[in-house]
Amino acid sequence: MSIRKLALAALAGTVILMPGVSWADPFTVTDVAGRQVSFDGPVDRVILGEGRLLYTLAALETENPFAHVVGWRNDLMTTDFTGYSTYVAAFPQAADIPFLGNLTDGTLQTETVVDLNPDVMILPIGNKTAADEVKLEQMLDAVGVKLVYVDFREHIIENTEPSLKLLGQLFDKSERAQQIIDFWDAQTARVTDVLASENPAKPLVFMYRAAGLGDCCGTFGNDNFGKMVELAGGTNLGSEFLPGYTGTINPEQVIASNPDVIVVTGSDWSKLESAGPNPSFVNVGPGAAASAEASRTALGKLMEQPGFTDAKAVQDGQVYAIWHQFYTSPYQFVPIQVMAKWLHPDLFADLDPEATFKEFHDKFLPVPYQPGYWLALNAE
Repeated sequence: MSIRKLALAALAGTVILMPGVSWADPFTVTDVAGRQVSFDGPVDRVILGEGRLLYTLAALETENPFAHVVGWRNDLMTTDFTGYSTYVAAFPQAADIPFLGNLTDGTLQTETVVDLNPDVMILPIGNKTAADEVKLEQMLDAVGVKLVYVDFREHIIENTEPSLKLLGQLFDKSERAQQIIDFWDAQTARVTDVLASENPAKPLVFMYRAAGLGDCCGTFGNDNFGKMVELAGGTNLGSEFLPGYTGTINPEQVIASNPDVIVVTGSDWSKLESAGPNPSFVNVGPGAAASAEASRTALGKLMEQPGFTDAKAVQDGQVYAIWHQFYTSPYQFVPIQVMAKWLHPDLFADLDPEATFKEFHDKFLPVPYQPGYWLALNAE
C-alpha cells in the first residue's frame, strides 16, 4: 500500500457514496470541512470560488471543463497568465464567463452569486473563515444554492483524494476521479517506495515561496510544498518554524540554517498588480521553456540577495525553480518526482518527471503539454 493510501485509510468515510443509486437520483457528499451536503443529481451550474480549481476540473471534465461554470474568480489569470491563456484559447467561451470577487478580501458580492443562479459554489477550505464571517452558507441556503469546500493546498495528503471524489460525484465523473487518484498514487509511489527501501540521508531544503514578488522570505511549513519536500526525501526548513502550511521566516534564519538545496516557486505573474512594472519573479510553468535563460537570470539575481550569496546551496549549485501552481492542484506527484531527482540524483536517475506530466496531460487534460515547469540555476 502506498504512503498516501496509508495516510488516507482513516478517512474512508469522508465522501459518502450511495451504493446502488443511479446518478440521476439524490446523493450526499461530506466535504473537507465535514459538512454533509445533499444534491438532487449531478450539478449543472457551478461557481468556482477559486479560478485555479480549473486545474482539477479540467482533468475531470476534459471534453469541456467550462461546460458548467457560470462564474469564477480571476486568480487563474493573475497567477498563471500563460495557463489561463492556453485554456481560453482552447475554449473561447471561457472569456465570457464573469469574474467574481474574493471572499478573503471582501470583494465578493453575494448578490452577483445569486444572480448567476448556480446549483453550487465550490470554495477552497482556506476561504471558510471568511465565508463564516459573512454568513455565506446561510445566505446561499436561503436561495437554494449549495456550498461545498475542497482542498488541494492546506492538507494535500488528507484532502486531495476526498476532494477529487467529491468533485467526481458532483459532475457525474466518479470513475474519472478514481483514475486520477490511481495515477497520483502510482506516480508518487515511484518515489516513496524507493526512499522507504533505501533510506538515504535527507538534505535540508529551503522552499522560497513566490520569490521576487515580495520581501524575503516566504516559505512553507509541514504541508503543501513542505510535505512534497518530505515525500521527495528532503527535510523542509520551514517545518521547524511555521505552524501552518505557509508563512514567512527571517532571512537571518535562512542564513543560520544554511540549506543544502534552495527551491523557489515561480509562475507567470505578469498580470498580478503586485508584480510591478519591473518584475523580479522567476517565470516557470506552461510554455516557459522558451524563456528559460531569462528565468535563470531572474533566479540568479534572487540568489544575490543577502542571505543567499554564501549559502551552501548556492555554492554547490543546488538552486532550482518550480511552478508555484503545483501547490494548489492535484498534480503534486510531479514536483515530488522532480525534487526527488534533485535531492537524490543517483537513486532516481531513470525517473523522468517530464514524461510523467506529459502522460498525465495526454490521459487527462484537454490542452497539450508545454515544457518549462521547472529549471536549475545551473543549466542541466
